[in-house]
Amino acid sequence: MKSNNSINVPQARQAMEQFKQQAASEVGVNLKQGYNGDLTSREAGSVGGQMVKNMKPVRTIQISRVNRTAEGHCTLLTYKASITA
Repeated sequence: MKSNNSINVPQARQAMEQFKQQAASEVGVNLKQGYNGDLTSREAGSVGGQMVKNMKPVRTIQISRVNRTAEGHCTLLTYKASITA
């Protein structure tokens, strides 16, 4: 099974490193250049969680509308939108 942890575009490596450093500073974790094996699981998870939070914020809106096929019925619609940066 192939790992999905590799960066497919070599030029993106520096951008991902900067993104990781920014996420770490937002949650108060000090990252070093290179290997960071001394981080606790909680620290590493908080950095990864912050990266995911910044990559794909999901917005949900629910709207009620009158059902056009049955008189007097109302349908609840849910829209979800992801914004990628």
